[in-house]
Amino acid sequence: MKTNRILFTGGGTAGHVIVNMALIPKFRKEGWDIDYIGSRQGIERRLIEPLEGVTYHPVSTGKLRRYLSKENMKDPFKVLKGTLESWRIIGKRKPSVVFSKGGFVSVPVIVAAKLRGVQAVIHESDFTPGLANKLAMPFAKKVLATFPETMDYLPEKKAEYVGAVIRDELFEGDKTHGLELCGFTKAKPVLLIMGGSGGSEKINQTVRDSLDQLLPEFQIAHICGSGKMDPSVEQEGYVQFEYVHEDLKNMFAAADFVLSRAGANAIFEFLALRKPMLLVPLSRSASRGDQIINANSFKEKNYANVLEEEDLTTDSLVQELKKLKKQAPIMMDHMKNYQSEKARSRVIEIIKETAAQ
Repeated sequence: MKTNRILFTGGGTAGHVIVNMALIPKFRKEGWDIDYIGSRQGIERRLIEPLEGVTYHPVSTGKLRRYLSKENMKDPFKVLKGTLESWRIIGKRKPSVVFSKGGFVSVPVIVAAKLRGVQAVIHESDFTPGLANKLAMPFAKKVLATFPETMDYLPEKKAEYVGAVIRDELFEGDKTHGLELCGFTKAKPVLLIMGGSGGSEKINQTVRDSLDQLLPEFQIAHICGSGKMDPSVEQEGYVQFEYVHEDLKNMFAAADFVLSRAGANAIFEFLALRKPMLLVPLSRSASRGDQIINANSFKEKNYANVLEEEDLTTDSLVQELKKLKKQAPIMMDHMKNYQSEKARSRVIEIIKETAAQ
């Protein structure tokens, strides 16, 4: 009897790992053998390697840059090496199917899977496809979209709109535990601030400079990013964390409002949890502009307000957060129409169908 085996890939940022982490428990429960190919030092290794029942395989990987760098000369050789390493791993582990969440580490894996005759499914989180997924799409069997509008950018015969895949654990948060973790009370609303997996210097500094105006309105839980906490800023009602993993669900449960970057996976989690949000997307100078498009899509649907990074000041931040507080009931009313539970079931169904082929 053939053993069902699935190989996951994706990395570079937490957003390229979270969906995989939502799917892995389902396949484990059904008795699938699970492998994961990621980079040697990326965030995906830190998140995935400790998981029980998952075999992590590190490979060499380059970075798909859109700017001039001396490293661009070395990267094709790293990608080639990563493709060869992935080819060997896939040949040895013999997965029934590969599932990719994108990021630069996924490209050699998808190419190697094609060379080995193993079908691959790609899930694209952003409104427009990222460079890694654009390169990998020709080698994949199916490409799945989170935004319905993304279908306009995907190959018609391969594409399917499925929506966002949300982790079950996020719905299991305990508000009381979250408040206790932060040292907060129920007397004042809680604002959760997240600057992406690496944190944001500008968001962090602007928030700290605005505390005197914000603390009369909110209790603030601030996830700053690794090495970005400022011990000199200590005020009642304001607490800092570098990174939160196990207790994130409890902090979500305690939060009444969210200030965040606009990575697709994160904002769909806030949407599923009915959290009114102010989004500060990465600027075009620091990205390909995907977060700006994500944020504006949510704004059009009345799920969020948007403050672009170029316009981020202490005055604009305070003004926008006060406006968010007033508009929250309207946002939450619109959010009721969104159903997240169907997406994961359909993704799992597609993966199984592809494995069977």
